[in-house]
Amino acid sequence: MGETIRFLLDGQAHEVRGANPTTTLLEHLRGPMRRTGTKEGCAEGDCGSCTVLVGEGEGDTVAWRAVNACIQFLPMLHGKALMTVESLAAKDGALHPVQQAMVDKHGSQCGFCTPGIVMSLYARVVGAKGARAPVGEVLAGNLCRCTGYGPIIEVAQGVAAEAAPAVDLSAVRDETMLALSYEDEIHGVTRRWFAPRTVDELAQVYAAHPDATIVAGATDVGLWVTKLRKPLPTLISVSEVAELKALDETADSLRIGAGVRYVDAIAAVASLYPDLGRMMRRLGSTQVRNSGTVGGNIANGSPIGDMPPALIAAGATLVLRRGDERREMPLEAFFIDYGKQDRRPGEFVEAVIVPAPARDRIFKVFKLSKRFDQDISAVCGAFSLAVEGGVVTDARIAFGGMAGTPKRATACEAALVGQAWSEATIEAAMAALDTDYAPMSDMRASATYRSLAARNMLRKVFLESQHAEVETRVMPESAHG
Repeated sequence: MGETIRFLLDGQAHEVRGANPTTTLLEHLRGPMRRTGTKEGCAEGDCGSCTVLVGEGEGDTVAWRAVNACIQFLPMLHGKALMTVESLAAKDGALHPVQQAMVDKHGSQCGFCTPGIVMSLYARVVGAKGARAPVGEVLAGNLCRCTGYGPIIEVAQGVAAEAAPAVDLSAVRDETMLALSYEDEIHGVTRRWFAPRTVDELAQVYAAHPDATIVAGATDVGLWVTKLRKPLPTLISVSEVAELKALDETADSLRIGAGVRYVDAIAAVASLYPDLGRMMRRLGSTQVRNSGTVGGNIANGSPIGDMPPALIAAGATLVLRRGDERREMPLEAFFIDYGKQDRRPGEFVEAVIVPAPARDRIFKVFKLSKRFDQDISAVCGAFSLAVEGGVVTDARIAFGGMAGTPKRATACEAALVGQAWSEATIEAAMAALDTDYAPMSDMRASATYRSLAARNMLRKVFLESQHAEVETRVMPESAHG
């Protein structure tokens, strides 16, 4: 088992020995490596001033993606390539075209956020993962308080595309498990990091260390360290487990491995459920979607996670594994209570299976938050309805942010099924929602606001379906294809 972290920096191999596994990549850059161009703004993956590019092997190629260095643990870089803002300037000191355009277009004022913005724009220039989107989406994870973004958008629109850097990861890649051990003298504990390569290795390691914290993208666990200062004695990274990163599409379902990142799942999910695909583009930022995983969002069990309500409405099934044993359950059954899931010691989420929607089924997802981009939902509602002959024949409705867990609205569903798809039925189902949930008031919304928003989401589903029916009736027959 390896005990040395190896990675490429600007194409050159670097080794780190004796590192605390919970050291963030940002801390290592600004400390031992003296790469101080990468800034710490928020230490929670929101502001983007710490944005760097990480290159990871995918088959015979290297795929680059922008990530937040402030919540990436240093061992997560093992076997990969790294670029920081210092990587961009030519050896003769000439600025990269993105950097020069930021100067020419006056895209920087105080300058603190500028390195992260430059790296996000560079990711777009080289066609990195998640960066082929419209510039507003690419920059949603980079906050700037000075410029108003106008000059920055001009920079993005004016710099020509170029090829991504070609690097050879063979010097830092191996097939052995990365296993680190660090004696934390300050806290008096031994910190361990395991990065198994196969799902069988993962099952063995987790069975031996059932109290370990599993890390996928660290978009949440990273905050446990940077914000909560929570000691994490043993961590198991799943980012190297190939089986967990598999997306398997069949005629009737999509199997998403628990380690599949949002950026890699969006297209496949959107092909089945376009509304969910659109919502996923608002889930975090480009940097967060480049790191966070679908399985991590589920296993975390947060009552405000955005994926579970939609997947519950879609009728998704969860695959769990412990040792050599696997079991499946409806996703809604996984969430027992706040912070508690139906997961036994040493058992981990292996995959989620999402059924393909039945033809002509209504499927809607609404994410309500204070900001459109990169914000936690006050309420997230998901609706899957079958209407035949003007009568609701089936309903699956789930909300996040309304209870201690993502939860189906069973009373609302009962008020809909068997009834005419009409305004009167909607009014009755909206009233039934009040018996499904007793939401709390917090910094994001009051209980009254949440209840009203949930009711109005249901009304929105009805109104949009009526509008769609009218459009279908008035559309010329030739336009249907």
